[in-house]
Amino acid sequence: MATPNNAPVQLSREQVRLLLFYEHRSGSSTRHAADRINNLMGADTVTHATAVRWFQKFRRGEVEFKDSPHSGRPQAVDEDELLALVKEDPRQSSRCLASKLGHSHSTINRALHDLGFSWKQPIWVPHVLSDFQRQMRANVAASLLSERRTKTWLSNLITGDEKWTLYVNYHRGRQWLKPGESGVPTPKQELHPKKVLLCIWWSVEGPVHWELLPTNTTVTADLYCKQLTRVAEKIKGKMDRVYFLHDNARPHVAKVTHQKIQELGWTTLAHPPYSPDMAPTDYHLFRSLTHFLDGKQFQNEDHLKTELQSFFDSKPREFYRKGIEQLPIRWQYIVDNNGAYYVD
Repeated sequence: MATPNNAPVQLSREQVRLLLFYEHRSGSSTRHAADRINNLMGADTVTHATAVRWFQKFRRGEVEFKDSPHSGRPQAVDEDELLALVKEDPRQSSRCLASKLGHSHSTINRALHDLGFSWKQPIWVPHVLSDFQRQMRANVAASLLSERRTKTWLSNLITGDEKWTLYVNYHRGRQWLKPGESGVPTPKQELHPKKVLLCIWWSVEGPVHWELLPTNTTVTADLYCKQLTRVAEKIKGKMDRVYFLHDNARPHVAKVTHQKIQELGWTTLAHPPYSPDMAPTDYHLFRSLTHFLDGKQFQNEDHLKTELQSFFDSKPREFYRKGIEQLPIRWQYIVDNNGAYYVD
């Protein structure tokens, strides 16, 4: 089997095992067998440990030189099967998928990465919508899109809402820590923290009117009507027609409020329940304000008012315009997706 000039010979596993079997039948020891094969066929053709293992098999009567089929994990991942499992439940961990498919955790991670997946936290949605609620959202969005208005009608839109604003806003962020360190502790928010209700109305130009209600005061229909009067005074002579968008809170849909809006001559836009993704104050203005307030503490109401005014003034006109001009895009998405929440 050796070449004439005793050059090393490349042998298959089966050929090496056949030579070991020959040495075993010849009565050689494992050490002598390994040395003899390496001398004849080339160094490192077979290790002593391999000779020991196969001699033990031969003594047990196992004389099969080919590799036996592996009962362990297969090497190739069935991408179609993996995709089907992910589609069935995207919340399954890679370890769970590895167990189902018979692969290692690292193999499944690589396959998911190659398919373009990444392990992320899902987006919170405000409410589990029923079929009826989804249909209502889609119908309202379709109706708002179908209205024939001028191209610049959103410039005449006034929208607003209320938000509880805390005097103490704790921030719990990540910290650089060494093993065993607990970091700077963050206290839990009190069960009944000191807070005040912010009420704001705004347009593409920015805030029209905002106010903080006295402590322990909430919005009633009568108070809301008085607030709308103040808003109307601020925009008097600035808009030839007013489109008004607010949510379905009780004071907003009360009979006296409806009468007040008619008296002002405003056109109210429909707004379905459980739909903050269709309210610019929720999905745009208050989201940014929440980030601004994170970690801030205020000694008194004047301090809070100063910081709120600073926030509103710091935002360019484009910020307010962008928030309102997203509405048609969101309406179209909701129509196209059968009333599902717009997630961004």
